[in-house]
Amino acid sequence: MQRYFSINKELELSKDDIHHITKVMRMKKDDKIQIVFDKKVFLCNIDNINSDNISYSVVKEIIENNELDVDITIAFAIVNETKTDLILQKCTELGAHSFIGVNMKNSKVKLDKKEDKKIERWNRILKEASEQSYRTISPKVEGILSIKELANLPFDKKYVCSTKENEKTIKNVLQCASKYDKIIIVVGPEGGIDEKEEDFLEENGFERITLGNTILRCETAPIFVMSAVRYEFMR
Repeated sequence: MQRYFSINKELELSKDDIHHITKVMRMKKDDKIQIVFDKKVFLCNIDNINSDNISYSVVKEIIENNELDVDITIAFAIVNETKTDLILQKCTELGAHSFIGVNMKNSKVKLDKKEDKKIERWNRILKEASEQSYRTISPKVEGILSIKELANLPFDKKYVCSTKENEKTIKNVLQCASKYDKIIIVVGPEGGIDEKEEDFLEENGFERITLGNTILRCETAPIFVMSAVRYEFMR
């Protein structure tokens, strides 16, 4: 069954969602859909449908909680479009709460004042991934920041993925984390996080953690992080 996020408390759907229902899914009268608003899920019946509009009524509220008990923000280095799309999609499916893009010294991709359009596109990807994976929230990309801006953000726990030896593993820190913590985890670009940037984050309250002895690709690392988080905190 298809799930959609409403645009307001009246459970209205966006034009894109209506197009998806009528043109892509080709739904019919009396088909059922799920609509989410404010973390609440409603089973709805399609009462009438035509080529460009639908009407529907609520059948019942569905009681569920598919979200993790820990609030994870993935701060990812700006990389190319294909890799970024993969990071956002898969980390959303695995339960990430929000995302922050970070301009880093070793990032090969420069946005050149296209940030708003990029973020708008990324948030569409997050919405679609949330609907596909039956989540009750749709994560957002909160912005694109510099390392200095990132360092000033308030979180209960702050970690930066490091390639240096003898650092704490992600397994160690997650086992010590508490439910309902607000956690940020920073993942670098191709070539890793510059040493000075990593030192600066550490000076500002970030703990260095390692993802193991192997070097992961920039798009693999955040997916690995969220897989570890999901394993540790899944119900």
